[in-house]
Amino acid sequence: MKHRTFALLLSALFVSAQVFGGTPLIEEVEFISHGAKLSGSIVLPENQHAHAAVVFIHGSGKQERNLGLARLFAREGIAALVYDKRGAGKSGGKYEDEQNVSEKNIALLADDAVSALEKLSSHPALKEMHVGFAGVSQAGWIAPVAARKTNLAKFLVLWSGPVGKVSEEDIYSKYTSDRDGQTVPTYDEALRSRTEKYIWPDFLGKDTDSSEELKNLSIPGLWVFSDNDGSIPVGLSIERLQALRKAGHRYDYVLFSGLGHNNIDGTFVTAFDWIKRLSNQ
Repeated sequence: MKHRTFALLLSALFVSAQVFGGTPLIEEVEFISHGAKLSGSIVLPENQHAHAAVVFIHGSGKQERNLGLARLFAREGIAALVYDKRGAGKSGGKYEDEQNVSEKNIALLADDAVSALEKLSSHPALKEMHVGFAGVSQAGWIAPVAARKTNLAKFLVLWSGPVGKVSEEDIYSKYTSDRDGQTVPTYDEALRSRTEKYIWPDFLGKDTDSSEELKNLSIPGLWVFSDNDGSIPVGLSIERLQALRKAGHRYDYVLFSGLGHNNIDGTFVTAFDWIKRLSNQ
Protein backbone atom coordinates (compact mmCIF):
# COMPACT_ATOMS: atom_id res chain seq x y z
CA MET A 1 0.00 0.00 0.00
CA LYS A 2 3.03 2.27 0.00
CA HIS A 3 3.12 5.22 -2.37
CA ARG A 4 5.33 5.00 -5.45
CA THR A 5 7.12 8.20 -6.50
CA PHE A 6 6.85 8.91 -10.22
CA ALA A 7 8.59 12.32 -10.28
CA LEU A 8 11.70 11.08 -12.11
CA LEU A 9 9.56 9.15 -14.57
CA LEU A 10 7.43 12.19 -15.35
CA SER A 11 10.52 14.32 -15.86
CA ALA A 12 12.03 11.78 -18.26
CA LEU A 13 8.82 11.56 -20.24
CA PHE A 14 8.63 15.35 -20.52
CA VAL A 15 12.18 15.49 -21.87
CA SER A 16 11.45 12.65 -24.30
CA ALA A 17 8.41 14.48 -25.66
CA GLN A 18 10.51 17.60 -26.26
CA VAL A 19 13.31 15.70 -27.97
CA PHE A 20 11.02 13.97 -30.43
CA GLY A 21 9.56 17.33 -31.49
CA GLY A 22 6.16 18.26 -32.79
CA THR A 23 3.80 20.81 -31.31
CA PRO A 24 0.63 19.18 -30.04
CA LEU A 25 -2.57 21.12 -29.51
CA ILE A 26 -3.29 21.56 -25.80
CA GLU A 27 -6.69 22.56 -24.45
CA GLU A 28 -7.31 23.28 -20.78
CA VAL A 29 -10.50 21.64 -19.51
CA GLU A 30 -12.50 21.25 -16.31
CA PHE A 31 -15.05 18.63 -15.30
CA ILE A 32 -17.10 17.84 -12.21
CA SER A 33 -17.00 14.66 -10.14
CA HIS A 34 -18.79 14.26 -6.80
CA GLY A 35 -19.07 18.02 -6.47
CA ALA A 36 -15.37 18.69 -7.03
CA LYS A 37 -14.10 20.66 -10.03
CA LEU A 38 -11.19 18.75 -11.54
CA SER A 39 -8.69 20.39 -13.89
CA GLY A 40 -6.87 18.81 -16.80
CA SER A 41 -5.57 19.13 -20.34
CA ILE A 42 -6.65 17.49 -23.58
CA VAL A 43 -3.62 17.05 -25.84
CA LEU A 44 -4.43 16.49 -29.51
CA PRO A 45 -2.14 15.42 -32.36
CA GLU A 46 -0.99 18.27 -34.56
CA ASN A 47 -2.06 18.19 -38.22
CA GLN A 48 -3.10 14.56 -38.17
CA HIS A 49 -6.20 12.51 -37.51
CA ALA A 50 -6.27 10.87 -34.09
CA HIS A 51 -6.33 7.07 -34.12
CA ALA A 52 -7.86 6.87 -30.65
CA ALA A 53 -8.10 8.78 -27.37
CA VAL A 54 -7.26 7.94 -23.76
CA VAL A 55 -7.79 9.22 -20.25
CA PHE A 56 -4.63 8.60 -18.24
CA ILE A 57 -5.23 7.47 -14.65
CA HIS A 58 -2.59 8.18 -12.02
CA GLY A 59 -0.64 5.84 -9.85
CA SER A 60 -0.71 6.38 -6.09
CA GLY A 61 0.42 9.63 -4.53
CA LYS A 62 -0.64 13.24 -4.89
CA GLN A 63 -0.16 13.32 -8.66
CA GLU A 64 -0.66 16.18 -11.10
CA ARG A 65 -1.35 15.90 -14.82
CA ASN A 66 1.30 14.10 -16.87
CA LEU A 67 1.72 16.43 -19.86
CA GLY A 68 4.95 14.75 -20.92
CA LEU A 69 3.20 11.43 -21.46
CA ALA A 70 0.22 13.15 -23.12
CA ARG A 71 2.60 14.72 -25.64
CA LEU A 72 4.01 11.29 -26.41
CA PHE A 73 0.51 9.95 -27.00
CA ALA A 74 -0.20 12.90 -29.32
CA ARG A 75 3.04 12.35 -31.21
CA GLU A 76 1.76 8.84 -32.00
CA GLY A 77 -1.62 10.11 -33.14
CA ILE A 78 -3.49 9.36 -29.92
CA ALA A 79 -5.35 12.14 -28.13
CA ALA A 80 -5.03 12.16 -24.34
CA LEU A 81 -6.74 13.78 -21.39
CA VAL A 82 -4.46 14.11 -18.38
CA TYR A 83 -5.65 15.73 -15.16
CA ASP A 84 -4.62 16.71 -11.67
CA LYS A 85 -5.81 14.15 -9.14
CA ARG A 86 -8.46 15.49 -6.78
CA GLY A 87 -6.81 17.67 -4.16
CA ALA A 88 -3.66 18.11 -6.26
CA GLY A 89 -2.57 20.88 -8.60
CA LYS A 90 -5.52 22.90 -9.85
CA SER A 91 -8.13 20.25 -8.98
CA GLY A 92 -10.54 20.70 -6.12
CA GLY A 93 -11.72 18.04 -3.73
CA LYS A 94 -9.79 16.32 -0.97
CA TYR A 95 -6.79 14.13 -1.62
CA GLU A 96 -7.07 10.93 0.40
CA ASP A 97 -3.71 9.88 1.83
CA GLU A 98 -4.29 7.63 4.82
CA GLN A 99 -6.90 5.35 3.22
CA ASN A 100 -5.95 5.68 -0.45
CA VAL A 101 -6.61 1.98 -1.21
CA SER A 102 -9.95 1.80 0.59
CA GLU A 103 -12.99 0.61 -1.34
CA LYS A 104 -14.48 4.10 -1.01
CA ASN A 105 -11.44 5.93 -2.37
CA ILE A 106 -10.86 3.55 -5.28
CA ALA A 107 -14.52 3.95 -6.24
CA LEU A 108 -14.21 7.73 -5.95
CA LEU A 109 -11.09 7.85 -8.14
CA ALA A 110 -12.86 5.57 -10.63
CA ASP A 111 -15.76 8.02 -10.78
CA ASP A 112 -13.27 10.84 -11.40
CA ALA A 113 -11.85 8.86 -14.32
CA VAL A 114 -15.33 8.24 -15.73
CA SER A 115 -16.07 11.97 -15.61
CA ALA A 116 -12.79 12.62 -17.42
CA LEU A 117 -13.70 10.07 -20.10
CA GLU A 118 -17.09 11.70 -20.58
CA LYS A 119 -15.33 15.04 -21.06
CA LEU A 120 -12.87 13.59 -23.55
CA SER A 121 -15.45 11.68 -25.58
CA SER A 122 -17.58 14.83 -25.96
CA HIS A 123 -14.76 16.75 -27.66
CA PRO A 124 -15.83 17.78 -31.20
CA ALA A 125 -12.63 16.42 -32.76
CA LEU A 126 -13.10 12.99 -31.16
CA LYS A 127 -16.65 12.05 -32.09
CA GLU A 128 -17.12 8.31 -32.68
CA MET A 129 -13.49 7.76 -31.69
CA HIS A 130 -12.19 4.70 -29.84
CA VAL A 131 -11.71 6.02 -26.28
CA GLY A 132 -10.33 4.14 -23.32
CA PHE A 133 -8.45 4.22 -20.05
CA ALA A 134 -4.67 4.08 -19.71
CA GLY A 135 -2.84 4.20 -16.41
CA VAL A 136 -0.03 3.02 -14.20
CA SER A 137 0.36 1.06 -10.97
CA GLN A 138 -2.65 1.80 -8.70
CA ALA A 139 -4.67 2.44 -11.86
CA GLY A 140 -4.68 -1.34 -12.18
CA TRP A 141 -7.51 -1.35 -9.61
CA ILE A 142 -9.11 1.96 -10.57
CA ALA A 143 -9.42 1.49 -14.34
CA PRO A 144 -11.41 -1.80 -14.28
CA VAL A 145 -13.84 -0.30 -11.75
CA ALA A 146 -14.20 2.80 -13.92
CA ALA A 147 -14.69 0.77 -17.10
CA ARG A 148 -17.47 -1.20 -15.44
CA LYS A 149 -19.30 2.06 -14.69
CA THR A 150 -19.42 3.39 -18.27
CA ASN A 151 -20.09 2.04 -21.74
CA LEU A 152 -17.82 4.71 -23.24
CA ALA A 153 -14.58 2.86 -22.45
CA LYS A 154 -13.55 0.64 -25.35
CA PHE A 155 -10.17 -0.58 -24.06
CA LEU A 156 -7.67 -0.59 -21.18
CA VAL A 157 -3.90 -0.09 -21.26
CA LEU A 158 -2.12 -0.54 -17.92
CA TRP A 159 1.54 -0.29 -17.05
CA SER A 160 2.54 -2.30 -13.95
CA GLY A 161 -1.12 -2.72 -13.06
CA PRO A 162 -1.77 -5.44 -10.47
CA VAL A 163 -4.32 -8.09 -11.40
CA GLY A 164 -5.63 -9.29 -8.08
CA LYS A 165 -6.47 -8.01 -4.62
CA VAL A 166 -5.11 -4.90 -2.93
CA SER A 167 -4.17 -7.13 0.00
CA GLU A 168 -2.06 -9.36 -2.26
CA GLU A 169 -0.06 -6.36 -3.47
CA ASP A 170 0.34 -5.21 0.13
CA ILE A 171 1.70 -8.60 1.23
CA TYR A 172 4.12 -8.60 -1.69
CA SER A 173 5.36 -5.00 -1.48
CA LYS A 174 5.90 -5.25 2.27
CA TYR A 175 8.10 -8.28 1.70
CA THR A 176 10.13 -6.58 -1.05
CA SER A 177 10.00 -3.09 0.50
CA ASP A 178 8.87 -1.92 -2.97
CA ARG A 179 12.38 -2.45 -4.31
CA ASP A 180 13.05 -3.54 -7.86
CA GLY A 181 16.04 -5.84 -8.27
CA GLN A 182 17.91 -8.04 -10.69
CA THR A 183 15.54 -10.75 -9.56
CA VAL A 184 12.43 -10.52 -7.39
CA PRO A 185 10.63 -13.11 -5.26
CA THR A 186 7.37 -14.77 -6.18
CA TYR A 187 4.11 -13.97 -4.45
CA ASP A 188 4.11 -17.44 -2.84
CA GLU A 189 7.51 -16.71 -1.31
CA ALA A 190 6.23 -13.45 0.11
CA LEU A 191 3.13 -15.17 1.50
CA ARG A 192 5.12 -18.01 3.10
CA SER A 193 7.42 -15.50 4.80
CA ARG A 194 4.63 -14.13 6.96
CA THR A 195 4.76 -15.01 10.64
CA GLU A 196 1.13 -14.09 11.27
CA LYS A 197 -2.07 -14.21 9.25
CA TYR A 198 -2.82 -11.17 7.12
CA ILE A 199 -6.13 -9.54 8.09
CA TRP A 200 -7.73 -6.98 5.80
CA PRO A 201 -8.97 -4.03 7.92
CA ASP A 202 -12.76 -3.75 7.99
CA PHE A 203 -12.60 0.05 7.98
CA LEU A 204 -11.18 -0.06 4.42
CA GLY A 205 -14.32 -1.70 3.08
CA LYS A 206 -14.04 -4.33 0.36
CA ASP A 207 -10.61 -5.63 -0.57
CA THR A 208 -10.77 -4.51 -4.20
CA ASP A 209 -9.91 -7.34 -6.60
CA SER A 210 -9.19 -6.18 -10.16
CA SER A 211 -9.37 -9.73 -11.49
CA GLU A 212 -12.98 -9.97 -10.31
CA GLU A 213 -13.79 -6.61 -11.90
CA LEU A 214 -12.20 -7.75 -15.16
CA LYS A 215 -14.45 -10.82 -15.28
CA ASN A 216 -17.40 -8.46 -15.80
CA LEU A 217 -15.86 -6.55 -18.72
CA SER A 218 -16.01 -7.41 -22.42
CA ILE A 219 -13.56 -4.79 -23.72
CA PRO A 220 -9.95 -5.64 -24.69
CA GLY A 221 -6.98 -4.73 -22.54
CA LEU A 222 -3.19 -4.64 -22.54
CA TRP A 223 -0.94 -5.01 -19.47
CA VAL A 224 2.74 -4.06 -19.61
CA PHE A 225 4.96 -5.71 -16.98
CA SER A 226 8.64 -6.01 -16.12
CA ASP A 227 10.11 -9.20 -14.68
CA ASN A 228 11.99 -7.36 -11.91
CA ASP A 229 9.10 -5.27 -10.56
CA GLY A 230 9.36 -5.26 -6.77
CA SER A 231 6.06 -3.45 -6.15
CA ILE A 232 3.45 -5.80 -7.58
CA PRO A 233 3.35 -9.61 -7.88
CA VAL A 234 3.84 -9.81 -11.64
CA GLY A 235 3.78 -13.60 -11.80
CA LEU A 236 0.47 -13.76 -9.94
CA SER A 237 -0.98 -11.02 -12.17
CA ILE A 238 0.00 -12.92 -15.31
CA GLU A 239 -1.56 -16.13 -13.95
CA ARG A 240 -4.83 -14.25 -13.40
CA LEU A 241 -4.72 -12.77 -16.93
CA GLN A 242 -4.06 -16.20 -18.41
CA ALA A 243 -7.12 -17.56 -16.61
CA LEU A 244 -9.23 -14.66 -17.88
CA ARG A 245 -7.95 -15.23 -21.42
CA LYS A 246 -8.92 -18.90 -21.22
CA ALA A 247 -12.38 -17.74 -20.18
CA GLY A 248 -12.65 -15.77 -23.43
CA HIS A 249 -11.53 -12.27 -22.47
CA ARG A 250 -9.37 -10.27 -24.89
CA TYR A 251 -6.64 -9.45 -22.40
CA ASP A 252 -3.09 -9.22 -23.76
CA TYR A 253 0.10 -8.75 -21.77
CA VAL A 254 3.79 -8.23 -22.47
CA LEU A 255 6.66 -8.96 -20.09
CA PHE A 256 9.82 -6.90 -20.44
CA SER A 257 13.12 -7.69 -18.78
CA GLY A 258 14.87 -5.47 -16.26
CA LEU A 259 12.78 -2.29 -16.59
CA GLY A 260 11.30 -2.28 -13.09
CA HIS A 261 8.01 -0.86 -11.86
CA ASN A 262 8.36 2.54 -13.54
CA ASN A 263 8.66 1.15 -17.05
CA ILE A 264 6.57 3.49 -19.22
CA ASP A 265 9.53 5.27 -20.77
CA GLY A 266 10.96 2.02 -22.16
CA THR A 267 7.71 0.48 -23.33
CA PHE A 268 5.33 3.18 -24.59
CA VAL A 269 5.86 2.29 -28.27
CA THR A 270 4.48 -1.19 -27.57
CA ALA A 271 1.39 0.25 -25.92
CA PHE A 272 0.82 2.86 -28.63
CA ASP A 273 1.12 0.26 -31.40
CA TRP A 274 -1.41 -1.96 -29.61
CA ILE A 275 -3.91 0.93 -29.38
CA LYS A 276 -3.48 1.81 -33.04
CA ARG A 277 -3.93 -1.80 -34.16
CA LEU A 278 -7.09 -2.00 -32.07
CA SER A 279 -8.52 1.21 -33.54
CA ASN A 280 -7.95 -0.10 -37.07
CA GLN A 281 -9.93 -3.30 -36.50
